[in-house]
Amino acid sequence: MAQPLSSSEAETRQWALFLHLSLLAGVLVPGAGFILPIVLWQIKKDELPGIDAHGKVVVNWLLSALLYGVISGMLVFVLIGFPLLGVLGLLSVIFPIIGAVKANDGVLWPYPLSIRFFT
Repeated sequence: MAQPLSSSEAETRQWALFLHLSLLAGVLVPGAGFILPIVLWQIKKDELPGIDAHGKVVVNWLLSALLYGVISGMLVFVLIGFPLLGVLGLLSVIFPIIGAVKANDGVLWPYPLSIRFFT
């Protein structure tokens, strides 16, 4: 039988879940998917030390997706960019959901294809 979580661990898991799902805020408010995760990370990383690692994973994906988007945008001129942008859009929805589920389980899940800008 699993032991009950401490209140600090439960709060860390909850905020980590919010942090990953905040990447999807851009669906409702343009630009919020870039700003909200960074703000949440900066506000909670000192209060809940476990959030720092999740914040780095999320920001690494943000920067990676931005870079992949710019490259795919340039490749639109040779037509390969269209499917690449579609795949990037799909991964930008799937990865935060998986990351949120894993965070809720207490697991730090580094997003595949993410460049490690912050370690």
